[in-house]
Amino acid sequence: MVRDTVVTPSRAVRHRKALAAFLLPFGVLFVLFYVVPILYAVYQSLLTVEREGTFGPAVQVFGGLTQYIAVFQNEPFWASIVRVLMFGAVQVPIMLGLALILALLLDSPLVRGAKFFRLAFFAPYAVPSVIAAIMWGFLYSPNLSPFTAVTGSVDFLSADAVLWSIANVVTWVYVGYNMLIIYSALLSIPQEIYEAARLDGANQLRIAWSIKIPLVAPALVLTGIFSIIGTFQLLAEPQVFASFSSAVTSTFTPNLTIYSTASVPNMSLAAAMSVVLAVATFLLSFTVLKLTQRRATL
Repeated sequence: MVRDTVVTPSRAVRHRKALAAFLLPFGVLFVLFYVVPILYAVYQSLLTVEREGTFGPAVQVFGGLTQYIAVFQNEPFWASIVRVLMFGAVQVPIMLGLALILALLLDSPLVRGAKFFRLAFFAPYAVPSVIAAIMWGFLYSPNLSPFTAVTGSVDFLSADAVLWSIANVVTWVYVGYNMLIIYSALLSIPQEIYEAARLDGANQLRIAWSIKIPLVAPALVLTGIFSIIGTFQLLAEPQVFASFSSAVTSTFTPNLTIYSTASVPNMSLAAAMSVVLAVATFLLSFTVLKLTQRRATL
């Protein structure tokens, strides 16, 4: 006989206190290092600097939407957004496609030594983005690269190619990370589904196309959202590439534009740019999520 567990009021109170005790450290850190900086950025974006006379002291006063008007009139900032949108439209599908292929190979019985290859594919993610950008920057440089036969004929650091050279670095670093997420989703699929498919005469390619890929679609959406957010946050790689190529300017990406604006210093305008960029990132990610969910329900 199964006895029903009765939760008394005193026990429920103790559970709530224990839950609050476990959540309190996270809640404090979340508020201090996430909520407060966001609120401060919004507050800073509403300020403007005024001077009394030509050489008077600078005084911050409430400026309303003055900084946001300046953001929407800032052509280099919007040009950088268009640039990263073009970057993401090409780089993200390629990266996720490679991650999916690698995950399917690791999950198939055709590949032996899956543990070794899983570690090998994931290893580039352990390399910090700055170190990866420096390494690839040397490989791209005609005077420094050991592959002079290639770099002598193709200028990977030119104005036309440097964006895609950076895309190659980002893909090399993050394809293993996304592969691991998709591979984890593949491991959660019940083996009975594969056995039923094999009894029906399906080969490995058919199983991958008709069973595995549809079932890991939520993982693909998740990695896609992460990749979109990462695309808008692109900073370390172009900042390092600026020392290798004059084509990478201080307004090459939105975060570089914000960084250079804050260095002027114009903290209020940089804060307004940050808020606009955050809203744009949220809207694009939310739109992609809703479109994929709607397509899944059709």
